[in-house]
Amino acid sequence: MEQYFKEFEVLCRKKTSQRILAILIPGTITLWSATTTGFSLTSIASGLYEIYRFIVYEMFSVNPKILMQVVEPTLSTIIMSYIAVIASIAVSFVLAFFAAASTSPHPWLQIVTRGFATGLRTIPDMVWVMLVVPAYGIGVTAGTIALFISGTGLLTRSFAEVLEAIDMDKLNALKAAGANWIQIMGRGVLPQFLPGLTSWSLFGFDTNIRSSAIIGMVGGGGLGFAIQSGLKLYRFDVVTMAILEMVGLFIVIDYITDRIRRCII
Repeated sequence: MEQYFKEFEVLCRKKTSQRILAILIPGTITLWSATTTGFSLTSIASGLYEIYRFIVYEMFSVNPKILMQVVEPTLSTIIMSYIAVIASIAVSFVLAFFAAASTSPHPWLQIVTRGFATGLRTIPDMVWVMLVVPAYGIGVTAGTIALFISGTGLLTRSFAEVLEAIDMDKLNALKAAGANWIQIMGRGVLPQFLPGLTSWSLFGFDTNIRSSAIIGMVGGGGLGFAIQSGLKLYRFDVVTMAILEMVGLFIVIDYITDRIRRCII
């Protein structure tokens, strides 16, 4: 029995030593790290106050004058996205008939057109605007062209998939009834194609609005460029207002496109 208590006492001493080392070693490392880096609770407390002051007095010290400064970039973003999606729809509408298996005149033409559209879409918008800026300069023109290029790739593939989903039995029935090509397109293809075209076009516009925020920061104009300029000039009040405008624009555009999509489709 006495031997048992001795062994128990030795075991307790070992555990106590291990616990001391488990506390002492991390504590020593922490103290050394704090001393080396100049860490202190006082600096944390003062830093928290500086964060509070920065958020309240600099980021959110907005006024009507600052609001007017971001109105023009907001309008530029909307116009840029709208023009780009209209041009993309016009080009993609034609290319889709060559990219769809059901309407392409030759399989090789379908492969080439699909590959072309995939290549346009694979390259990010930011890369496109960086390639366009040297030719057209910083501004809305470069952003519009970049959105048009990437949007054409997206809509061409999407429109082609809509065409491939068309019910061919209706087209065959029109052919059997003696309808010509124009009648087949007007009564067979377009009625089935228009809902998908509308839905994807609205999605393309919504995507352009969101992408414009990114491409604007690398020279594409609009709200993204306003944010980038504000950051460089340390005008955080302008940056905050531009971000709030951007979020509000996203919400409004998303609501409008959703309502239009539900009414038409």
